[in-house]
Amino acid sequence: MISDSRWIVWLERLEKAGDRLPHPAWLFLYLFGLVVISSLLGHWLGWSAVHPVGSEAVAVNNLLSRDGVQWFVTHMVANFTGFAPLGSVLVAMLGLGIAERSGLMSALLRQLVLIAPARLLTFVVVFAGVQSSLAADAGYVVLIPLAAMLFMQMGRSPLLGIAAAFAGVSGGYSANLLIGPLDAILAGISTEAVQGVATGYEVVPTANYFFILVSTVLVAAICTWVTEAVLTRRFDADTSPEAVHVDRLTFQEKCALKRVGWMSLLCVVVLLVALVPESGWLRHAETGSVIRSPFTSGIVVLIALYAGLAGILYGRLTGTFKNHRDIIAAMETSMSGMAGYLVLMFFAAQFVAAFQWTDLGVILAITGADVLAGLSLGPVTLLVGFVLMAALINLLIGSASAKWALMAPVFVPMFYLLGVSPEATQLAYRIGDSSTNIITPLMPYYGVVLAFVQRYQPSAGVGTLMAMMLPYSLALLASWLLLLIAWMLLGLPLGF
Repeated sequence: MISDSRWIVWLERLEKAGDRLPHPAWLFLYLFGLVVISSLLGHWLGWSAVHPVGSEAVAVNNLLSRDGVQWFVTHMVANFTGFAPLGSVLVAMLGLGIAERSGLMSALLRQLVLIAPARLLTFVVVFAGVQSSLAADAGYVVLIPLAAMLFMQMGRSPLLGIAAAFAGVSGGYSANLLIGPLDAILAGISTEAVQGVATGYEVVPTANYFFILVSTVLVAAICTWVTEAVLTRRFDADTSPEAVHVDRLTFQEKCALKRVGWMSLLCVVVLLVALVPESGWLRHAETGSVIRSPFTSGIVVLIALYAGLAGILYGRLTGTFKNHRDIIAAMETSMSGMAGYLVLMFFAAQFVAAFQWTDLGVILAITGADVLAGLSLGPVTLLVGFVLMAALINLLIGSASAKWALMAPVFVPMFYLLGVSPEATQLAYRIGDSSTNIITPLMPYYGVVLAFVQRYQPSAGVGTLMAMMLPYSLALLASWLLLLIAWMLLGLPLGF
């Protein structure tokens, strides 16, 4: 069996080797030092590349220059406070902290365990993770810790829940049943890129819909298989059998849950009133669209508010919260558990910001793009090579839209002239970008997931998380490539 093969032994060795690395905070500090040295060398040696937009030369910015030192000194605080995951995670944990300390989370999970088929748990978690991309950052800060708790309540390792949810949320970022903000952003960039060689050509947000629809099932199935066939014996073997026992809800808890259910229904009605009408308060003020609206950008805030209100109601009905001081204490307890995360995010933010300011990542990306552009290959081979290149570049630059804005002006028109549609080029990029999201520490939420892992395994480090997620990454990349090749050879439409 796969779980008894050399593959598992190799993963365990990778984990041990990775865990010999220093604490992630120190690792980010060392990487920051490497960026400083590389920026100095790049400045002396004249490293540069021609940016595809505007044909301007991009040179390395030296962090040890006067401008570099002044930038770092004046931006250190902003680098930290403006780091993308920081505010979302803290706000979400305030609301979730109330829900957790009130006993609501435990009651919901216990009830779910009692009524849900255990054999479908992993698939449901992964599938929910794939769909969470519609809710911006909610999958990272809400679903992943919930999945850990759910698996633990089922008597399984919480690390399996984290791995399955992370694979769905981040690895399946380019798959979904519905059109989301990412589709609109990438389509707009693709349209701008192809205009130079095909005036009037428009790539619509639904251009890849058929493929991502099938990919949703593919990602859920592949990640479920990896969880159960590759990771289960590694983590579940250490789970205490006593954890399988789940206490049934008391009469008071059931009544409180029913009240929370009615409150949830009321919240849904209010949300629909704010979204369905064209003049809804949560729609875009100018376009009236739900995509790229206050609803999508503020989904974490909405979840935090709902979790907080639901927790307060449940806590008051069950007696967990006897007064307002208990509610504040719940939020304080939640924040005290985020101390390690805050320290880690400080160093991660400085490294990511410095790497972006030096333009080292941009130069590396452009240089790699030029190498691939010089090869004379067939359409399918081009797309496969582009998928692999996007997967590698994703290890250097985290933002999906930023990478596509950089790569699209080169590859979309070039591939179009070679007979590859902009929609296919965009799709190939999405496959490569999503496949390696879960193994690159430069992904903004990588530190967040690592912090969740360390809650249950304090000794865990970068190697632990990489060993957990590497099988998912390889399996997703291989299966997605096979699907893409078959799709292109059969000539199937990618979307509307």
